[in-house]
Amino acid sequence: MSSVLDSKLMEGNFSTPEIREIWSDHNKLQAQLVVEATLSEVEGELGVIPPEAGEQIAQVAKVENFDLDALVRESAEKRHSLIALIHRLQYLAGESAGEFVHFGVTTQDIVDTGIMLQTKQAFEVILEHTQKLIEVLTEQVQRYRETPMIGRTHGIQAIPITFGFKLAVWLDELVRSYQRLQTLIDHQVFVGSISGAVGTYAAFGGDGPAVEKEVLTRLGLDVPNISWQSSRDRLSEIAEVLGIYSGTLGKIGHELFNLMKTEVNEVTEPFKKGEVGSSTMPQKRNPALLEGLASLTQPVFSDVALIHQSMLFDGERDAIHWRNEWVALPEITNYLDAQIVNATYILSELNVNEDQMKKNIALQGGLPFAEKIMFELGTIIGKQTAHEVIYESAMTAIEQHRNFLEMLYQREEVNHYFKRSDLDEWAKAENDLGNISQRIELVVKNAGRVLTKGAWDLERDQVSREAITAKE
Repeated sequence: MSSVLDSKLMEGNFSTPEIREIWSDHNKLQAQLVVEATLSEVEGELGVIPPEAGEQIAQVAKVENFDLDALVRESAEKRHSLIALIHRLQYLAGESAGEFVHFGVTTQDIVDTGIMLQTKQAFEVILEHTQKLIEVLTEQVQRYRETPMIGRTHGIQAIPITFGFKLAVWLDELVRSYQRLQTLIDHQVFVGSISGAVGTYAAFGGDGPAVEKEVLTRLGLDVPNISWQSSRDRLSEIAEVLGIYSGTLGKIGHELFNLMKTEVNEVTEPFKKGEVGSSTMPQKRNPALLEGLASLTQPVFSDVALIHQSMLFDGERDAIHWRNEWVALPEITNYLDAQIVNATYILSELNVNEDQMKKNIALQGGLPFAEKIMFELGTIIGKQTAHEVIYESAMTAIEQHRNFLEMLYQREEVNHYFKRSDLDEWAKAENDLGNISQRIELVVKNAGRVLTKGAWDLERDQVSREAITAKE
């Protein structure tokens, strides 16, 4: 084992079956063969190579005709990532047709186009799983929209919010990531490459652009304006968007991790009978799922930075930076999809301790309502004067471990104008929630609108999903 993604024991914590299959050797080989087959078909139809040769090559370019172990051995011997596939395809096509295998293109054309097919497949899985996550989170926002809890700034109790409000902030952020994913389609980042040695189509006898356009159209990929063999900004854009998404999920995991701490005890992750939290402390129910969710953002961020390094190409091609993508793209998509699926399960089955949330609001004897009381008092004695009165009472209450409301009502500036019951009324969470309900409703409606609109054209991009399997 060289990676957690190769480990049967650990792969479930770092990836999903769908993404693992997309980046498998089998699917990688199939993607490259699809590109070679489609290339030969188009070249035959356009007269670049004999039509019968194009048909013959496409007919034998099937993954079941290739021995992976044999390809591995020859690739190691030749120190070339694609030459073994080309030699085997040439042999299968026969002496005559085999002469026209891989005609006009370079290795990077096939590898880049194949990787784009795989990346787009992974992208489609991520989009589908994201839709489910947004649906689940929307349901939980609605469920807990009026459940009061304490808001915290700088790790310290601030003023009340609702748990639904916290979830709605996350929902709005996830919707933005969903929209970013969709926007990548409009930016034409999922492009292929059929342009030859340095991207000039020199070996196609003038038919290169026509060949490229037809091949990529059949594969469901966009057609570039000019060669992108040395321009890796599209993959950097993909990685950046996926990295931002992972950052949100990591934040969610870390926040729920903090809310699950024993002393806070406001939520607990799903726990099933038979799970073991510690090998030595039988009582433990550790936040294993939340830790897993939060932890995957770190390697994603590192891989995003690695992808950015691939932009520093030398000349028209080099493999120094190119190979970074082979490492990072599978890892980013595997880790991110694992986060999405994990977050969906956690949020759908999350245990919310509403009673403890109320207790935590009351923990400081009314201090979280200092702002509310200050503005109510300020309508009579002025905001700045009220701030001084509230500040002095709050500091004394904290230092002497006394009830803030009781100390405050002893002040003449307060009891002269207000009743003790007024303070109690202002110190109710439901009376200090501002426009939370309004903003939650806005987020929920926007999430529903975005999911319904679905800028991702599923029918159009069925082409790319079927392109690989069609040749099997």
